[in-house]
Amino acid sequence: MDEILKIDGLHKSFGDLDVLRGIDMTVARGEVIVLIGASGSGKSTLLRCVNFMEIPTAGQVVFEGAAVGAPSGGRMRYPEAELARLRTRVGMVFQHFNLFPHLTVRGNITLSPRMLKGLSEAQANRLAEAQLAKVGLSEKIDEFPSRL
Repeated sequence: MDEILKIDGLHKSFGDLDVLRGIDMTVARGEVIVLIGASGSGKSTLLRCVNFMEIPTAGQVVFEGAAVGAPSGGRMRYPEAELARLRTRVGMVFQHFNLFPHLTVRGNITLSPRMLKGLSEAQANRLAEAQLAKVGLSEKIDEFPSRL
């Protein structure tokens, strides 16, 4: 199996509240995973820990065969440069989209590839057009969020 993500013993606490208690999970390349659970059961916290928007309390995340972070002084350390590289490869769609209202769909879609991956405007536009075509939304590319 071609593992892209492996989670071993992931824990996340907020003070005395244990939200994640020893999560183990493996995701193969191309596999689609669905997280289902009641509100407050930890689904979003798990996703936020996978891309390190939240730092896990314990456990390990292995992405594309490389462990994220390294033990140091009894704790895991996550250098910002390492997290920045990881975040260019791991995406997350939020429950509330929070699009920039002053940017069109094109502007919202091309912002990250241009700023984080260094794509040119033309490259980012081609990527945006291709992705919108995949989901049948090409005609919305120049609309503002308030008109979607």
